[in-house]
Amino acid sequence: MEHNQLLNKFRKYPFSFLHFLLEATSDSHERKEKWKTYSCHSVLFLLFLLLFSIPPLVSGQKGGGVIVTQADYQALKAFKQELIDFKGVLRSWNDTGNGTCSGRWIGIKCVNGQVIAIQLPWKGLGGKISEKIGQLQALRRISLHDNVLGGTVPSALGFLRNLRGVYLFNNRLSGSIPQSIGNCPLLQTLDLSNNQITGTIPPSLANSTRIYRLNLSFNAISGSIPVSLTRYPSLTFLALQRNNLSGSIPDAWGTVRGNNSYKLQTLTLDHNILSESIPTSLSKLGLLQEINLSHNQLGGTIPDQLGSLLNLQLLDLSNNAITGSFPSGLSNLSSLIALKLEYNHLSNQIPETMDRLQNLSVLQLGNNQFKGSIPATIGNISSITLLDLSENNFTGDIPTSLANLPNLTSFNVSYNNLSGTVPSLLSKKFNSSSFVGNLQLCGYSTSTPCPPPPNQILPPPAVSQASKHRHNKHRLSTKDIILIAAGVLLVVLLLMCSTLLCCLIRKKVTSKTKNGKTASQAAGIGGKPVPEIGTEVDSGGEAGGKLVHFDGPFVFTADELLCATAEIMGKSNYGTAYKATLEDGNQVTVKRLREKITKGPKEFETEVAELGKIRHPTILALRAYYMGPKGEKLLVYDNMPNGSLASFLHARGPETTITWTTRMTVAMGTTQGLCYLHNQENLVHGNLTSSNILLDEQNNPKIADVGLSHLMTSAGNANVIATAGTLGYRAPELSKLKNATTKTDIYSLGVIILELLTGKSPSEATDGLDLPQWVASIVKEEWTNEVFDIELMGDASNIGDELLNTLKLALHCVDPSPAARPEAQQVLQKLEEIKPEVAVSSGDAALVLPMSDEGI
Repeated sequence: MEHNQLLNKFRKYPFSFLHFLLEATSDSHERKEKWKTYSCHSVLFLLFLLLFSIPPLVSGQKGGGVIVTQADYQALKAFKQELIDFKGVLRSWNDTGNGTCSGRWIGIKCVNGQVIAIQLPWKGLGGKISEKIGQLQALRRISLHDNVLGGTVPSALGFLRNLRGVYLFNNRLSGSIPQSIGNCPLLQTLDLSNNQITGTIPPSLANSTRIYRLNLSFNAISGSIPVSLTRYPSLTFLALQRNNLSGSIPDAWGTVRGNNSYKLQTLTLDHNILSESIPTSLSKLGLLQEINLSHNQLGGTIPDQLGSLLNLQLLDLSNNAITGSFPSGLSNLSSLIALKLEYNHLSNQIPETMDRLQNLSVLQLGNNQFKGSIPATIGNISSITLLDLSENNFTGDIPTSLANLPNLTSFNVSYNNLSGTVPSLLSKKFNSSSFVGNLQLCGYSTSTPCPPPPNQILPPPAVSQASKHRHNKHRLSTKDIILIAAGVLLVVLLLMCSTLLCCLIRKKVTSKTKNGKTASQAAGIGGKPVPEIGTEVDSGGEAGGKLVHFDGPFVFTADELLCATAEIMGKSNYGTAYKATLEDGNQVTVKRLREKITKGPKEFETEVAELGKIRHPTILALRAYYMGPKGEKLLVYDNMPNGSLASFLHARGPETTITWTTRMTVAMGTTQGLCYLHNQENLVHGNLTSSNILLDEQNNPKIADVGLSHLMTSAGNANVIATAGTLGYRAPELSKLKNATTKTDIYSLGVIILELLTGKSPSEATDGLDLPQWVASIVKEEWTNEVFDIELMGDASNIGDELLNTLKLALHCVDPSPAARPEAQQVLQKLEEIKPEVAVSSGDAALVLPMSDEGI
């Protein structure tokens, strides 16, 4: 057989060499000779097939690798050209395509020379996503989240039939969601959240029947919610919050045909403009764990059928216009952890059956029209940490069972029609703001004492008929009346003389102070004692108004305060801070509050009296307050000579260095103060930044602005929270929560610790990322040393482990999930483990709190 014929035969029958092998085993000499000939050709041909069937190796590549297809290489090249690579992360994308599919091109994964994944999150990439991406026909996953990408979502994504995951959240994408996205039959995840996307939700998304995670939240999407979204059999997570969606919520949930069960677990539609009523069909979604419909315009009643959702953990219907009663069916939600119904128009009584909610931690029913008594059975729900029943029409006593709730940290029954005595355990644990606005309620502050019990009030003596006759007989004469009037006049004159004498003595003491003695000498050595907490020492003198002193090293008059030399230290949403030098040379810090956002005089005085009692070595003490005749309000604090931590870190000269020990002292002291506020005072700071951490002569920290949120109106506090976001200290959940929590304080503390570690201000631009995001991106790329302030790296060989452990702790504090963040007590314990010598040196000044065995 000729050579060409042999090749043709092997091309047609590539495995015919088995036939020759069998023939070669016979004894035929002719066949053996034929086998020799054929075997040589067959071996050569097999080698030929092997050489041309194995993909060629690219020389010079580590370990070799498959060359990317020309189409995919050109698509990637075009993709790169439309990006702005701020950090140079795409330097590995060379112009030859070598190494594309062998791991050399960062973020690229291939199979058989075709690109299946582009994964470049947290890279600081700008520019836009090229439409050429549609040429990557094998692409399954595109992950470009947490960058600064602009432009639109490419419509060419609809050409990718194998596309399974699109992760473009946390960018600056605009335009609308392309209709073509519904052409991806295998699509499982579409996350475009936190961008600037407009337009409507395309109904064509219904074509992607395998989608299980759809997140379009935090955009500007308008229009209605397509009914088609209610029919995804595989959908487990649907997040459309923080958009401009309108119309009604579709009432077609759980209508999937066939044997497919509806798998939806999370439904968040809050902060839109949705109206009409809550659909009853939601009760068919038996696997739901979270429903958030808050901050909309929903009306109607709460469907009692929702009580069948036995897996539900969060139900938030707050800030709507819902009417009707509290559905008794909600008492069946045995897995419920948080129930938020505040700011609606709910009325009637709360059912006693609420004690079935044994896993409930948060119950917020404030700002409704509930009436009747507060169910005593709420006291059986031992897991409750937050109970808000404020601004309703509740009557009767506060059940004593509520005082026995072991985990209760936040309690509010203010502005109801409650009466009787506040249980002593509650009045000791919570300040007066939890009870104000109940005119017949007593015993929650020194200004609301309760009358003695009835059995201690003696009845008037019985009056006999004879006594009555004698009483009528001996009526007062004109002479008696004149004598009594003269006596009263004499008493009044004596009181006036006593008052005048006291004023003269006070004026004399003040004069001595001005003539050379310090204020502290005038208050102590000169004979005038330091006033007790809450003592009103004068009414403002010539200035008018009211000045009240708490305990402190010296006292002063209102005139001395108002005439002091003042230097502006800074401005905030609360007001303006001054360093005031009194006539005797003593210095104090005065904060003049913005009048339009502070509470009224009566409520202000109640709140500020509580703040004046707070004393801790790491909390800036409130020494006095002044209320002027025209509504001005001044708070007087100790003066801190070294200013704020913000200026200490970011406004110092190049010759000034801050040691690691000093930074840890600040971090530990701040955490001690926060721990005290959370655990002992039951207070949330709400606006913790490096600007309101002040330093004394030894650079020991003191937390300022403590409790100021209690002096402000709701609108004023909302403005403060918003500003904290622009400065980089606001926890992400505060964008949808109304009030700060201990967990948002911990987030702010974590940012401050990162500030101490990096030397960077959170308000600085770090590749378009906030400080926690920037640090996380550096750590993820294993360039951790680039995170730390260059001043600290000189001693890295000695403190390297401390730096890394503190960084890990800080990142734990700024975890996006509030539940994952540690408590202040745990943070303090961990810091003391990292730098025990600082903990020992500050132990005398710090309040020692019991530490949990639970680690971080």
